[in-house]
Amino acid sequence: MVPREAPESAQCLCPSLTIPNAKDVLRKRHKRRSRQHQRFMARKALLQEQGLLSMPPEPGSSPLPTPFGAATATEAASSGKQCPRAGSGGAPCSRRPAPGKASGPLPSKCVAIDCEMVGTGPRGRVSELARCSIVSYHGDVLYDKYIRPEMPIVDYRTRWSGITRQHMCKAIPFQVAQKEILKLLKGKVVVGHALHNDFQALKYVHPRSQTRDTTYVPNFLSEPSLHIRARVSLKDLALQLLHKKIQVGQHGHSSVEDATTAMELYRLVEVQWEQQEARSLWTCPEDREPDSSTDMEQYMEDQYWPDDLAHGSRGGAREAQDRRN
Repeated sequence: MVPREAPESAQCLCPSLTIPNAKDVLRKRHKRRSRQHQRFMARKALLQEQGLLSMPPEPGSSPLPTPFGAATATEAASSGKQCPRAGSGGAPCSRRPAPGKASGPLPSKCVAIDCEMVGTGPRGRVSELARCSIVSYHGDVLYDKYIRPEMPIVDYRTRWSGITRQHMCKAIPFQVAQKEILKLLKGKVVVGHALHNDFQALKYVHPRSQTRDTTYVPNFLSEPSLHIRARVSLKDLALQLLHKKIQVGQHGHSSVEDATTAMELYRLVEVQWEQQEARSLWTCPEDREPDSSTDMEQYMEDQYWPDDLAHGSRGGAREAQDRRN
């Protein structure tokens, strides 16, 4: 009897071994992400022990503070304090963060971006977008596509960009990619390294209050060697702060790797950075939303044009007005 039951039990167990269970897949994915988070928190704790990363100034806070000021929001809700009303009309005041308290964005509202450019125009000196990658707060890839520039490519810059002629076979037009990318960036806090280059390639200006450029990460650290140069490269920051080697080899940069590294650097100093942003918004609330539309309106003013064009535009306006009269 026993020899007959053994094969039957083996037959019952075989399907469960060959077909993965959905719960097992989710459990393994959760464990993998947990290990990544543990390694990240270990590096952060090591930097704090070495005095390279200052602790948050609030008394009673934990050694590893909760990101995005979750504790601050909880304390404000439990205290029951109402915001004072400004003016005689009794209009409610804007809910600005109190000085010295972090009020950062939610993880779902924070993304990191990195772009790779190729050379177009005379001698390939014009930089145009050829690849764009966007990752989430946790490092998940949200967008990664090759993009066909508007002008013919003169220099692929493969050593740095990693772009080759074969990549352009599956590239999408710039106008299509621009709409897709700006849709992902709208209303988000955007993290990246030297973001002005990426935004210039995208022909886009993001609100400064929602921009976190990791070239300023050394400002939040107490390591003197990082303050020698005005702007430290992403490769050096990753090696010194994350103990991570990037941009290695002759195949060019990976925009996914660079965007993920920028997000990790931001998370190292996230609490300090958001506290500074909260204080700056409290002291200078009028500088909160310089978005692309206002910048374009200011650019169209005569003071930003060359003198000959500015005088010509004024003269043309006067002639048109005289004709109307």
